[in-house]
Amino acid sequence: MSVTADTGERSRIIEAAHRCLVDTGGEGLSVTGVLTAAGLSTRAFYRHFGSKDALLLAMFRRDSDRVHAELTAVADSAATPPDALRAWISGFLSLTADSRRRRGVLVMSCGELMGTAGYAAERARQLGAHRCAIAAILERGRVDGSLPWADPEADARTITAALSAAFQERMAASPSPEAAEAAAGQVTDFALRALGAAAN
Repeated sequence: MSVTADTGERSRIIEAAHRCLVDTGGEGLSVTGVLTAAGLSTRAFYRHFGSKDALLLAMFRRDSDRVHAELTAVADSAATPPDALRAWISGFLSLTADSRRRRGVLVMSCGELMGTAGYAAERARQLGAHRCAIAAILERGRVDGSLPWADPEADARTITAALSAAFQERMAASPSPEAAEAAAGQVTDFALRALGAAAN
């Protein structure tokens, strides 16, 4: 089997598993059901995944890495560190406002996945990547003077915690672009004041 076909097969399994989790409300995923949805054999499954847990973790990793890449790209295109921080926060909270993306978040926080061996470590990896990216933005702002009071590592932890709390609050409410934007504005204003950014 070629590398391209191999990668395509793996992606088909992950996409089918995602659809199955959405259909079952995040519970009761079966390898048989996934393979039926993907139109693939048991042999194909075990070429890529050692277990159902391995599949679930691969799904979580793929989705979290996609979100991280999107946020990083938006932040990297910003003109200044304060703008980059604003873009990161706004982009992250916008996930709560789009119905399709909310469904993805809910699937990736379902009981089936959270009970998987290795989930806690994978979740910690995701949060650590976000924290490091925010710390890098703060360090750029400290160096160029746009965020003069920044203590990048410590402040990144605080901002990540505030952002996570706002995210959970928005996920518990109805999807609303306006509410997500307002929440992003509150977290951003708090962070920029604490970091000594000049008022716009």
